[in-house]
Amino acid sequence: MKKRDEIKNYYKKKLDLLKKHNKLYFNEDRPIITDAEYDNLKNEIINLEKNNKFLKKLNLNKNNVGFPPSNKFKKVKHLKPMLSLSNAFDWGDMKDFLSKLGNFLNIKHKNFDLHSEPKIDGISASLIYENGFLTKGLSRGDGTTGEDILENLKTIKSIPKKINDSNPPTLLEIRSEIYIGKNDFKNLKGDFANPRNAAGGSLRQKDPEATSKIPLKYFAYGFGAFEPMSVKTQSEFLDKIKKWGFSINPLVKTVSSLDKIEEQHKYVDSLRSTLDYDIDGIVYKVNDLNLQQRLGNTSSSPRWAIAYKFSAEKAVTKVINIVVQVGRTGAITPVAKVEPVTVGGVVVSNATLHNEDEIKRKDIRIGDTVQIQRAGDVIPQVISVDKSKRSKKSKEFQFPTKCLCGSTTQKEINKSTKKADAVRRCIKGYDCEFIAKEKLKHIVSKDAFNIDGFGKKVVDQFWSLKLISKPSDIFDINYNKIENLEGWGELSINNLKKAIEKSKNIPLDRFIFSIGIRHIGQENAKILAGYFKSIKKFSSFFNKSEKKKDFEYLVNLDGIGETQIDSIKNFFSNSKNIEIINDLIEKLNIKDFKQQNKTGKFSNKNIMFTGGFEKMSRSEAKLLVENNGGKVLGSVSKKLDILVTGNSKPTKKKIENAKKLNIQIIDEKGWYKILNL
Repeated sequence: MKKRDEIKNYYKKKLDLLKKHNKLYFNEDRPIITDAEYDNLKNEIINLEKNNKFLKKLNLNKNNVGFPPSNKFKKVKHLKPMLSLSNAFDWGDMKDFLSKLGNFLNIKHKNFDLHSEPKIDGISASLIYENGFLTKGLSRGDGTTGEDILENLKTIKSIPKKINDSNPPTLLEIRSEIYIGKNDFKNLKGDFANPRNAAGGSLRQKDPEATSKIPLKYFAYGFGAFEPMSVKTQSEFLDKIKKWGFSINPLVKTVSSLDKIEEQHKYVDSLRSTLDYDIDGIVYKVNDLNLQQRLGNTSSSPRWAIAYKFSAEKAVTKVINIVVQVGRTGAITPVAKVEPVTVGGVVVSNATLHNEDEIKRKDIRIGDTVQIQRAGDVIPQVISVDKSKRSKKSKEFQFPTKCLCGSTTQKEINKSTKKADAVRRCIKGYDCEFIAKEKLKHIVSKDAFNIDGFGKKVVDQFWSLKLISKPSDIFDINYNKIENLEGWGELSINNLKKAIEKSKNIPLDRFIFSIGIRHIGQENAKILAGYFKSIKKFSSFFNKSEKKKDFEYLVNLDGIGETQIDSIKNFFSNSKNIEIINDLIEKLNIKDFKQQNKTGKFSNKNIMFTGGFEKMSRSEAKLLVENNGGKVLGSVSKKLDILVTGNSKPTKKKIENAKKLNIQIIDEKGWYKILNL
């Protein structure tokens, strides 16, 4: 369990970095790291999820797409969310991608036709046509809501204002990437860091006349809405809109094997320097739109597409020292202090070492010459050690056994492997000042209480002034003590007051996530909120007699496993945790959880599956239930309405238990009949 806490803490730090750079990239158009560095950060998050499956269940990476739009333009909701793409960085990643496609669709040994297109480093925009006329133009924003920048988009003369067709779609949402050519950028006057920065700044001009003076261009690459649908493949869609006058990248191509994917990737990579626009990889999409629909999306990205990125930048430096940091779950994370080195145009002096086992595996020592790769912000990761340059006096690094607070750290024993986890952890909780401060940083973060203007640096400042030491203190800040501090004028204090007051009204699911129970991410919090409904019932966890009943039911919830249940038990067995959460509840107006009611064939039904299916995977079957208003349970109970048995090795015990409870049992043939397949 300790290893998991440390991994989770490290994982969340990386997500915080990603959110920071998403804001700079998507909302302010002034990235401070290169695309390769940004990709390294996302790749590290992906690898953490890949190597630690429990992280995906936390669903903390759910809404990490873009950033909330500013107040500069009118906000408009996208017809369909503009999701980000998962990334691949080598042949093995692409092989895994194809394997996942086959597993989800239950199609074995099949080469999928994939449509490929260069990934343009520009500004994403959505062009909406109604009955053939351009009526809306939106920025990406946070992926769900964008800014209305139609008038600025209209200044791009090559964007059709009308679809020239005798029978245009009644509704068409074109996804596109706006950019400035490299040569045009050289001729621009102004303080722009790069072409993307210039394109983003131009699109956010309040005066379209000013935007019209900037040589913006675009490539159309996909669609959100298309009614009525008149194409069957991605390549057919692009052919059609090209005839309607939309700009399509000339390097698009359909491939159908790993060898062809690699060949296309290397070919386009070799052309990068000759192109008049910046690209950082190739996007591969399942060409068949019907298969795209079946595959659907995760919370943040489509399952049917992936960005195969070009190589990231590396550098060589020397380790000066190794220090440790403490996260909000008590995880002890080692960091290498290195001789300053420039990687991708940015000078860095810190490199993450992940955990104690990673240091031992790579045998990283103070004084070593190491190769580093940027992994986000100014913290890269150590890739390898050049042992040929190691001093003969070099000694193995001895990982500290105590936390910075002085308490002894522990490594938990993994229940499944019976081995000690890699991560050391301080178990003092709020009694450790380092953990307590990090917990406060989580509480005020965007995905928790989302207190605007109350960032990590403010937490550090208020902590040092002893203005806050626990979550409830946030709502009792003595503003008289900060009004004379540098950076805190009347306006900023009033804005902070408003933001804190606004945050008091919080939905139950967000509250559950914000209190920082280990292994309870945003999706887990929603599942729990869906069960408890109100803060009054959730508070039953504070009552020993009521708590036992709740745990008995939680076992049946799909998405809440043994790890989550053990973590909840541990959290609420700590009297100080209960005291702190009760104090916080008294300051808030916690709103009852309202489930989004999806109507369909399984509305208000609880479904369970056992055995394998011939035509689809369990994952696809689960998605169909949820998209049709139902819930998928993990075990047989009185709450279950239907047990669906696949033809391949259904569990006899589950079937017997369902019969005893008079639960409806449907075989695979009956399942397909319900779905009209």
